[in-house]
Amino acid sequence: MYHIKNFADRLLDAVDQKSSSVVVGLDPDVRKLPEFLIERSQARHGHGLKSLAAAVLDFNTQIMEAIHDIVIAVKPQIAFYEALGIPGLRTLQKTIRVAKSHGLLVIQDAKRGDIGSTAEAYATAHIGFINQGKKRSIFGADAMTVNPLLGTDSIEPFLKRTETQGKGIFVLVKTSNPSSSEIQNLEVITDSERHYLYEVIARLVCRWGKNSIGKRGYSSVGAVVGATFPQEARLIRDLMPQTIFLVPGYGAQGATAQDIVHCFNSDGKGAIVNSSRDIIYAFQKDERMANQSNPDFALAARDSALKMRSEINNALRKAVS
Repeated sequence: MYHIKNFADRLLDAVDQKSSSVVVGLDPDVRKLPEFLIERSQARHGHGLKSLAAAVLDFNTQIMEAIHDIVIAVKPQIAFYEALGIPGLRTLQKTIRVAKSHGLLVIQDAKRGDIGSTAEAYATAHIGFINQGKKRSIFGADAMTVNPLLGTDSIEPFLKRTETQGKGIFVLVKTSNPSSSEIQNLEVITDSERHYLYEVIARLVCRWGKNSIGKRGYSSVGAVVGATFPQEARLIRDLMPQTIFLVPGYGAQGATAQDIVHCFNSDGKGAIVNSSRDIIYAFQKDERMANQSNPDFALAARDSALKMRSEINNALRKAVS
């Protein structure tokens, strides 16, 4: 019988194999793509959404070819693909296929959350399968981000995939944006005790993830915990020792390697760190490419990913020594 490997185990194996905790967000804003890519695509496909979507696929493909041996996963933010309509969604599908051909895990940044049949449909589309003569996936991501504010019944369809299909989810617990505190730091009363809302969600995530703990001791139900709030991250880490953190906020949002150390367990495991703009648009700040009409954006992305991996690994070595 075919054995489906636990997502958390697959993720941690990739971390060990590449000595890396780096995830690259594929958030392709067409206004920031190298102009020569847009022009080349327009020459082939004309003007319109199809041309822009083709340029995005070219951009993503070259970046993944350059970084696949350095990073463990890519994280496409679905909004950038939805903004290009049906051609954009086709590009998302193709991007995921390219990522998998390079052995990269794919975390779909969709932040979905709803109830009943709607939640089931979201889970099927992003990390599930449909049966039309034969079993196949729609987008085929390995994991996705989900919003927990509708409660347990909104999470159950996703949990089913973590427990039976080897998929993963990352539940929003403490996000990296500045105004997250307006809601996530609200104090609530549970069991006659006062807690921050993010603490309550953290405990729910632990409960939701009990049935998908892998051989390496971590659950396939992870948590999104922003690097921009290191003190909160330290508290949440203590609450969730068996949870893998997906950590946004590194680089462009201001967090440093030292800030993200609190997101890891004391042995240097248990977290992966995302960077989007600082890697995929690194060519814009690379002095070697100043005034070039055809900048080697993939090389700049590779150099930036190497630097990020080194900075994180050095900070973790100091923290655990």
